[in-house]
Amino acid sequence: MVSSVGPREILNGLKWGRTNGLRDAKVTILHRGAPGDKYVVEGSKITKLDRGFMYLVTPEGEVEIPYHRILKIEAFGRILWQKSSLK
Repeated sequence: MVSSVGPREILNGLKWGRTNGLRDAKVTILHRGAPGDKYVVEGSKITKLDRGFMYLVTPEGEVEIPYHRILKIEAFGRILWQKSSLK
């Protein structure tokens, strides 16, 4: 069965669910130049979930990350979503 739930829906579920919000999440994104081209974002750094982007707070200011760059979402010791090309 193929799920139509994408990273935005998973993150919104964490944000508005009965958990600690996004604080428990770790989001692995494609980040060219980082070791292995991957960077892990703590959920507490996510400031906004928009239609096409998630926004992160960084020392340089707010950064927008398109959802297609998300490789994996983890929370509560489980993988909640993973890009199909990585499975």
